[in-house]
Amino acid sequence: MQSVYDFLRRHPTWVDGFWAVFLLGLSVLSGAVKDSPHAAPMAWYAVVTVLLCLVIALRRRMPERMLVLAAVVGVAQLALDVEPLLADFALLVIAYTVAASGPRWASRFALIGGLCAAPLAQLRWPEEKSSTAGNLALVVFLAVPFALAWVLGDSLRTRRAYFAQLEERAARLEKEREAQAKVAVAAERARIARELHDVVAHNVSVMVVQADGAAYVLDTAPDQAKKALETISGTGRQALAEMRRLLGVLRTGEHQEGGEYVPQPDVEQLDDLIEQCRTSGLPVDYKVEGNPRPLPSGVELTAYRIVQEALTNTRKHGGPNTGASVRLVYFDDGLGLLVEDDGKGAPHEHYEEGGVDGQGHGLIGMRERVGMVGGTLDAGPRPGGGFRISALLPLKPAH
Repeated sequence: MQSVYDFLRRHPTWVDGFWAVFLLGLSVLSGAVKDSPHAAPMAWYAVVTVLLCLVIALRRRMPERMLVLAAVVGVAQLALDVEPLLADFALLVIAYTVAASGPRWASRFALIGGLCAAPLAQLRWPEEKSSTAGNLALVVFLAVPFALAWVLGDSLRTRRAYFAQLEERAARLEKEREAQAKVAVAAERARIARELHDVVAHNVSVMVVQADGAAYVLDTAPDQAKKALETISGTGRQALAEMRRLLGVLRTGEHQEGGEYVPQPDVEQLDDLIEQCRTSGLPVDYKVEGNPRPLPSGVELTAYRIVQEALTNTRKHGGPNTGASVRLVYFDDGLGLLVEDDGKGAPHEHYEEGGVDGQGHGLIGMRERVGMVGGTLDAGPRPGGGFRISALLPLKPAH
């Protein structure tokens, strides 16, 4: 049954042609000519009937033209005295058709023509035995089907437009959803890139410094060389663990070897980070002020990465005999960070080679991290040499 329905939907002209032939057959069986002394010749009835059936057959293929043809045939009926016949049902059908799918001018024209058809027919062929009130009632009765056909068609037009709007909105929402997904993927990739930059830059710089030191004292102080190699090994394992955690988000749903991912670093791990820097030969003065308390994970990660990036660049570009200081201040509504060094390296070297006045990729990454938590960052050279980074990370009040 569904296949038959689909076939009929794909061939609407065949369906209309069938109903046109059916209406023509009914018209022939019912008799085209009425028993009236003023009846028009039989040929005119035949022509009118065939033309109205043609209107039904082609109503969906060329609705505007069939509407005009129906109007011409109706006027011809009045002029040639071809009294109303069964084929006039085509006038209702074409009114419905143009109201449902035709242009607005055709819809209005069909409504006006349909409402005028009944009174014009009564004036042309009045009921001699009926009173004036009866004729008026008959006019209203005959006009109602035209009005209902037009209202039904116009309602169908409105319904189709509504569903088309829903489909368009659904398609637009789907495109917006895809765009948002792409933006989310790009943001996640950028986040992973920042994390990998911080992890690799810090740990590799520590490993390079320790390797240079081990090579220098390998023959004269084997114990120090062994300690340096142990530091390199531990730093490498730490870097691999963090990189495994970061890259793990790209393998969602797959089995991961090595157990669970290590947690993201927080401010409590700053002690280990600074101790690692001291071991690598960079003296760091670390102080915590205020009342330490749990912080949002995003704020803790941001604070850790800022300190890590700052100390990494101090070690890389600060020059010999450089010292650094880190201050972590707990405010009532935020967390403050102050990282300073007294390095003699060129100011533009502090934050990635190729940067200018501290505007390299390292500082850009810091600003992005701080901006993600709604904080502020101030960075620049210190008077007398060195570099200074100050950040304020706000804490949202608990509700």
